[in-house]
Amino acid sequence: MKFDELGLKPALLRACESAGYEVATPIQERAIPVLLTGADLIGCAETGTGKTAAFLLPTIQRMSERKRPGVRVLVLAPTRELVSQIDESYRLLAPKGSARCAAVIGGASMSRQTDALRKGAGVVVATPGRLLDHLERRTVDLSHVEVLVLDEADRMLDMGFLPQIRRILAEVPTERQTLLFSATMSESIEQLARSTMKNPELIEVSRRGAAAITVDQKAYVVATESKTALLLDLLERERDTFERVLVFTRTRRGAERLSHILRAREHAADEIHADRTQPQREAALRGFKDGRTRVLVATDIAARGIDVDSVSHVINYDVPEAPEDYVHRVGRTGRAGATGRAITLVTPVEEPSMRAIERLTGQTVERVVIPGFGGLAAAGVGVKKGAPSLRRTGSGSRRSFRPRRAGR
Repeated sequence: MKFDELGLKPALLRACESAGYEVATPIQERAIPVLLTGADLIGCAETGTGKTAAFLLPTIQRMSERKRPGVRVLVLAPTRELVSQIDESYRLLAPKGSARCAAVIGGASMSRQTDALRKGAGVVVATPGRLLDHLERRTVDLSHVEVLVLDEADRMLDMGFLPQIRRILAEVPTERQTLLFSATMSESIEQLARSTMKNPELIEVSRRGAAAITVDQKAYVVATESKTALLLDLLERERDTFERVLVFTRTRRGAERLSHILRAREHAADEIHADRTQPQREAALRGFKDGRTRVLVATDIAARGIDVDSVSHVINYDVPEAPEDYVHRVGRTGRAGATGRAITLVTPVEEPSMRAIERLTGQTVERVVIPGFGGLAAAGVGVKKGAPSLRRTGSGSRRSFRPRRAGR
């Protein structure tokens, strides 16, 4: 479906055309008409399928229909990178004369953010912690918020933001439109929805927790002591096809160690994790986007804010502890309908975690054994050539999600 069939006004259609948006993605096609009516909504879709534009476009249009002072739109996101991405998308899509947008994140100048808020920002995109800092200093007023967006809500809950989110909710009007977007839909997400939303529409355009179908997934079986050697072999043996590679580790120290090894082997590599300063994180992302950095090593905290369409490969150097993190990691490749490849290096100890991922996604990941890296020995320690595929649920479904009644 084209954007001019969704009820958007000419100014926004021109903005979509300028941004290169031609055909709406499934989440955009289903969510935009609902959001234009002012209804609450829960959107569950794979990472990289256009959720940001799905909530920004109708929100910009509804705000343009009636000019009012104050912060009218509040978007909460779990990471600095994701906030910056949403802020950038807003500036790209908002027609001239739209409300100003202020990005509020930790690690950046508090005084500059205060100035942006005092100049009359109508849209605030923020991480919960820094927004609370401004609330405590009384440098932001949320009493006029008409639209509240919780983006990547599952990650915010995983990162322990729920108490902060509840404090922020106490500052916004109860009469508002609330939007919740997530790539996975856990019980904790449903509980949050029941406590903050009014009869929201639930739109699912993919099986809950499934990885994008445009991503070719493989698991390379490897001995623990051979994992780094296998990574180097893949990067060096297939240098032409591994054009822009995102490597995920579990820990910050692991990311630093791995990027140091890669640079020592003359790979253009950098790292991004929570211990790096905001300017360092921004510089690492810029280098990765413009091609100066071929390999970016990251921890999961950065998985929700890396918006680079041309990532050729995602490599899970460590299998994530939380199966949901796997979905978000591999969602960094195969974006916007492009094909991508996701490789997971699996040791015998990590095999149970890999099977938990398969249970969540309902997808069997092919196991690959490369002689010389301990794979044959590892394969003999309880590793199977795949796992039973689980029954898929229907995709593209839309139904009303209503709070449970007391006593049920």
